[in-house]
Amino acid sequence: MGRRWIFEGHIAGIGTASGLRAVVGVWQHSPFGPFADVMVQQKSGHRLLLAPSDEVAGFISATYSFDEVRVQDVSVVLARRALAVDAGPLHLRARVGARTLLGKGLRAVPRPLAVHPRWLSAVSPLASFAAPGARTFGTAGNGRLEYYGVSDLHHVTSAVVRWEGHDAGALADIKPPVTFGFSSVPPRPSLARVRTTVVES
Repeated sequence: MGRRWIFEGHIAGIGTASGLRAVVGVWQHSPFGPFADVMVQQKSGHRLLLAPSDEVAGFISATYSFDEVRVQDVSVVLARRALAVDAGPLHLRARVGARTLLGKGLRAVPRPLAVHPRWLSAVSPLASFAAPGARTFGTAGNGRLEYYGVSDLHHVTSAVVRWEGHDAGALADIKPPVTFGFSSVPPRPSLARVRTTVVES
């Protein structure tokens, strides 16, 4: 194993009736300091990264796949079960609800184990049964390995999403799954507490 990067924070997955799907990363601790980023996939399949700096954009775009990358202000506030995102063409306001059944199960696993790469590689085949499209371990760009350690999961119960000034439609499942990397977010809109570990293989 080579160099290792660890990101601690939350990931929100949002789907809309128009087919626009957004994955919002809110990272309280990372090698780049606290930051937020947004990955958007349009109904056409076009994949866009909105990142707050060249450094962050470079790392993320070397790890995931995009058709377009934009560096610009990304403002994300996650507090009191509310998520607010303002990032260029995307304006999002969402409410976070109760813990999911899967979230309750995840909380029963001691967190040091739940985020450990060996555990995540072992349970990855089971992850897609619990959340179709989701995996906990896989290969990323530039020969990197990636591990998603989810330790909590809540439903997103409502959302208002605007894209380029237009209403993106009602909250909907994330279908088809997003294709930025080896794993999608769960199909039902949700907010996960996550430790993401990226390792040079």
